[in-house]
Amino acid sequence: MENFGNTCYCNSVLQALYYCIPFREQLLEYYANYRNPGDAEENLLTCLADLFAQISLSKKKTGVISPKRFVHRVRKQNELFRSNMHQDAHEFLNFLLNEIVDILEKEFSTVKDSPESTSPGGVANGEVYHLANEVRREPLVTWVHKNFQGSLTNETKCLMCETVTAKDETFLDLSIDIEQNSSLTSCLKSFFSTEILNAEDKFFCDNCFCKKHRRE
Repeated sequence: MENFGNTCYCNSVLQALYYCIPFREQLLEYYANYRNPGDAEENLLTCLADLFAQISLSKKKTGVISPKRFVHRVRKQNELFRSNMHQDAHEFLNFLLNEIVDILEKEFSTVKDSPESTSPGGVANGEVYHLANEVRREPLVTWVHKNFQGSLTNETKCLMCETVTAKDETFLDLSIDIEQNSSLTSCLKSFFSTEILNAEDKFFCDNCFCKKHRRE
Protein backbone atom coordinates (compact mmCIF):
# COMPACT_ATOMS: atom_id res chain seq x y z
CA MET A 1 0.00 0.00 0.00
CA GLU A 2 1.17 3.49 -0.80
CA ASN A 3 2.64 5.33 2.17
CA PHE A 4 1.77 9.00 2.57
CA GLY A 5 4.77 9.84 4.71
CA ASN A 6 3.49 8.78 8.11
CA THR A 7 0.74 6.24 7.40
CA CYS A 8 2.70 3.05 8.21
CA TYR A 9 0.41 2.52 11.22
CA CYS A 10 -2.65 2.68 8.98
CA ASN A 11 -1.24 0.44 6.24
CA SER A 12 -0.16 -2.25 8.71
CA VAL A 13 -3.66 -2.38 10.23
CA LEU A 14 -5.34 -2.44 6.80
CA GLN A 15 -3.14 -5.32 5.64
CA ALA A 16 -3.71 -7.28 8.86
CA LEU A 17 -7.49 -6.84 8.54
CA TYR A 18 -7.47 -7.78 4.86
CA TYR A 19 -5.68 -11.04 5.62
CA CYS A 20 -8.16 -11.79 8.40
CA ILE A 21 -10.32 -13.85 6.05
CA PRO A 22 -13.62 -13.87 8.03
CA PHE A 23 -13.49 -10.09 8.46
CA ARG A 24 -12.62 -9.54 4.79
CA GLU A 25 -15.44 -11.80 3.58
CA GLN A 26 -18.01 -10.06 5.79
CA LEU A 27 -16.83 -6.65 4.63
CA LEU A 28 -17.00 -7.63 0.96
CA GLU A 29 -20.48 -9.07 1.56
CA TYR A 30 -21.46 -5.74 3.09
CA TYR A 31 -20.02 -3.98 0.04
CA ALA A 32 -21.98 -6.22 -2.36
CA ASN A 33 -25.33 -6.11 -0.54
CA TYR A 34 -25.56 -2.72 1.09
CA ARG A 35 -23.29 -0.36 -0.79
CA ASN A 36 -25.36 1.98 -2.98
CA PRO A 37 -23.09 4.65 -4.46
CA GLY A 38 -26.04 6.86 -5.31
CA ASP A 39 -27.62 6.95 -1.87
CA ALA A 40 -25.12 5.82 0.75
CA GLU A 41 -23.41 8.43 2.84
CA GLU A 42 -19.65 8.09 2.80
CA ASN A 43 -18.12 6.96 6.08
CA LEU A 44 -15.16 4.92 7.28
CA LEU A 45 -16.97 1.65 6.64
CA THR A 46 -17.88 2.44 3.03
CA CYS A 47 -14.35 3.72 2.36
CA LEU A 48 -12.84 0.57 3.85
CA ALA A 49 -15.25 -1.65 1.88
CA ASP A 50 -14.37 0.18 -1.34
CA LEU A 51 -10.66 -0.28 -0.65
CA PHE A 52 -11.00 -4.01 0.09
CA ALA A 53 -13.15 -4.49 -3.01
CA GLN A 54 -10.53 -2.68 -5.09
CA ILE A 55 -7.83 -5.05 -3.81
CA SER A 56 -10.00 -8.14 -4.17
CA LEU A 57 -11.11 -7.34 -7.73
CA SER A 58 -7.63 -6.42 -8.93
CA LYS A 59 -6.40 -8.75 -11.69
CA LYS A 60 -2.77 -8.08 -10.82
CA LYS A 61 -1.04 -10.30 -8.26
CA THR A 62 1.42 -7.56 -7.39
CA GLY A 63 1.30 -3.79 -7.48
CA VAL A 64 0.56 -0.71 -5.40
CA ILE A 65 -2.82 0.23 -3.95
CA SER A 66 -3.41 3.78 -2.80
CA PRO A 67 -5.67 4.06 0.29
CA LYS A 68 -5.82 7.83 -0.23
CA ARG A 69 -9.61 8.11 0.07
CA PHE A 70 -9.66 6.02 3.24
CA VAL A 71 -6.80 7.97 4.84
CA HIS A 72 -8.50 11.25 3.93
CA ARG A 73 -11.69 10.05 5.64
CA VAL A 74 -9.76 8.97 8.76
CA ARG A 75 -8.12 12.37 9.03
CA LYS A 76 -11.39 14.17 8.43
CA GLN A 77 -13.09 12.20 11.16
CA ASN A 78 -10.38 12.19 13.82
CA GLU A 79 -7.97 15.09 14.32
CA LEU A 80 -5.51 12.79 16.13
CA PHE A 81 -4.49 11.34 12.77
CA ARG A 82 -4.14 14.68 10.94
CA SER A 83 -0.63 15.52 12.11
CA ASN A 84 2.59 14.54 10.38
CA MET A 85 3.65 12.48 13.40
CA HIS A 86 3.65 8.69 13.38
CA GLN A 87 0.76 7.11 15.25
CA ASP A 88 0.22 3.91 17.23
CA ALA A 89 -1.19 1.05 15.13
CA HIS A 90 -2.94 -0.53 18.12
CA GLU A 91 -4.71 2.72 18.95
CA PHE A 92 -5.74 3.12 15.33
CA LEU A 93 -7.11 -0.44 15.19
CA ASN A 94 -9.26 0.20 18.27
CA PHE A 95 -10.53 3.46 16.77
CA LEU A 96 -11.37 1.81 13.45
CA LEU A 97 -13.17 -1.22 14.90
CA ASN A 98 -15.21 0.95 17.28
CA GLU A 99 -16.18 3.25 14.43
CA ILE A 100 -17.30 0.30 12.29
CA VAL A 101 -19.41 -1.03 15.15
CA ASP A 102 -21.04 2.39 15.63
CA ILE A 103 -21.85 2.62 11.92
CA LEU A 104 -23.34 -0.89 11.80
CA GLU A 105 -25.46 -0.20 14.89
CA LYS A 106 -26.78 3.05 13.40
CA GLU A 107 -27.59 1.35 10.10
CA PHE A 108 -29.38 -1.46 11.91
CA SER A 109 -31.44 0.99 13.97
CA THR A 110 -32.72 2.63 10.77
CA VAL A 111 -34.07 -0.64 9.33
CA LYS A 112 -35.13 -2.66 12.38
CA ASP A 113 -38.61 -1.06 12.44
CA SER A 114 -39.27 -1.72 8.78
CA PRO A 115 -41.95 -4.46 8.36
CA GLU A 116 -40.14 -5.75 5.26
CA SER A 117 -36.76 -6.06 6.93
CA THR A 118 -35.33 -9.26 8.33
CA SER A 119 -32.21 -9.75 10.39
CA PRO A 120 -29.70 -7.92 8.18
CA GLY A 121 -26.84 -10.38 7.95
CA GLY A 122 -24.81 -7.99 5.83
CA VAL A 123 -25.28 -5.15 8.29
CA ALA A 124 -25.07 -6.76 11.69
CA ASN A 125 -24.92 -10.51 11.14
CA GLY A 126 -26.46 -11.01 14.53
CA GLU A 127 -29.90 -11.90 15.82
CA VAL A 128 -31.97 -9.48 17.86
CA TYR A 129 -34.80 -10.84 19.97
CA HIS A 130 -37.79 -8.54 20.45
CA LEU A 131 -40.14 -8.81 23.41
CA ALA A 132 -43.58 -7.20 23.87
CA ASN A 133 -43.49 -3.50 22.95
CA GLU A 134 -39.72 -3.89 22.47
CA VAL A 135 -39.14 -3.27 26.15
CA ARG A 136 -36.00 -5.42 26.10
CA ARG A 137 -33.82 -7.00 23.46
CA GLU A 138 -30.46 -8.70 23.29
CA PRO A 139 -27.49 -6.43 22.53
CA LEU A 140 -26.69 -6.19 18.85
CA VAL A 141 -23.87 -8.51 17.83
CA THR A 142 -22.12 -7.28 14.69
CA TRP A 143 -19.68 -9.24 12.56
CA VAL A 144 -16.92 -7.20 14.18
CA HIS A 145 -17.90 -8.70 17.54
CA LYS A 146 -18.15 -12.18 16.06
CA ASN A 147 -14.66 -11.94 14.59
CA PHE A 148 -12.79 -10.20 17.39
CA GLN A 149 -14.73 -10.06 20.65
CA GLY A 150 -13.90 -12.43 23.47
CA SER A 151 -14.73 -12.80 27.14
CA LEU A 152 -12.10 -12.50 29.85
CA THR A 153 -12.78 -13.93 33.31
CA ASN A 154 -10.90 -12.50 36.28
CA GLU A 155 -10.97 -14.75 39.36
CA THR A 156 -9.87 -13.62 42.82
CA LYS A 157 -9.34 -16.12 45.63
CA CYS A 158 -9.16 -15.31 49.31
CA LEU A 159 -6.33 -17.29 50.91
CA MET A 160 -8.05 -17.10 54.30
CA CYS A 161 -11.46 -18.63 53.54
CA GLU A 162 -10.72 -19.77 49.95
CA THR A 163 -13.77 -17.94 48.57
CA VAL A 164 -13.45 -17.35 44.83
CA THR A 165 -15.14 -14.42 43.09
CA ALA A 166 -15.26 -14.07 39.31
CA LYS A 167 -15.91 -11.17 36.98
CA ASP A 168 -16.45 -11.46 33.22
CA GLU A 169 -15.38 -8.69 30.85
CA THR A 170 -15.64 -8.50 27.07
CA PHE A 171 -12.71 -7.36 24.96
CA LEU A 172 -11.76 -6.73 21.34
CA ASP A 173 -8.04 -6.93 22.00
CA LEU A 174 -5.59 -7.97 24.70
CA SER A 175 -2.52 -5.95 25.64
CA ILE A 176 0.12 -8.55 26.35
CA ASP A 177 3.80 -8.07 27.13
CA ILE A 178 6.00 -9.27 24.28
CA GLU A 179 9.16 -10.92 25.48
CA GLN A 180 12.21 -11.25 23.26
CA ASN A 181 12.69 -14.62 21.57
CA SER A 182 9.38 -15.93 22.92
CA SER A 183 6.26 -17.30 21.24
CA LEU A 184 2.75 -15.89 21.29
CA THR A 185 1.69 -18.92 23.33
CA SER A 186 4.22 -18.20 26.07
CA CYS A 187 3.25 -14.51 26.13
CA LEU A 188 -0.42 -15.43 26.55
CA LYS A 189 0.48 -17.92 29.26
CA SER A 190 2.31 -15.15 31.11
CA PHE A 191 -0.69 -12.83 30.68
CA PHE A 192 -3.03 -15.39 32.25
CA SER A 193 -0.70 -16.41 35.07
CA THR A 194 -1.69 -16.22 38.75
CA GLU A 195 -0.79 -13.01 40.55
CA ILE A 196 -0.25 -12.63 44.30
CA LEU A 197 -1.68 -9.36 45.61
CA ASN A 198 0.54 -7.56 48.08
CA ALA A 199 0.32 -4.44 50.24
CA GLU A 200 -2.08 -1.85 48.80
CA ASP A 201 -3.15 -4.13 45.96
CA LYS A 202 -5.14 -6.32 48.37
CA PHE A 203 -8.87 -5.78 48.80
CA PHE A 204 -11.45 -7.08 51.26
CA CYS A 205 -13.20 -10.42 50.90
CA ASP A 206 -16.99 -10.12 51.08
CA ASN A 207 -17.20 -13.45 52.87
CA CYS A 208 -14.66 -13.27 55.73
CA PHE A 209 -13.78 -9.55 55.47
CA CYS A 210 -10.07 -10.32 55.27
CA LYS A 211 -7.98 -8.94 52.45
CA LYS A 212 -7.72 -11.14 49.37
CA HIS A 213 -4.29 -12.22 48.26
CA ARG A 214 -4.46 -13.91 44.87
CA ARG A 215 -5.83 -13.06 41.43
CA GLU A 216 -6.09 -15.54 38.57
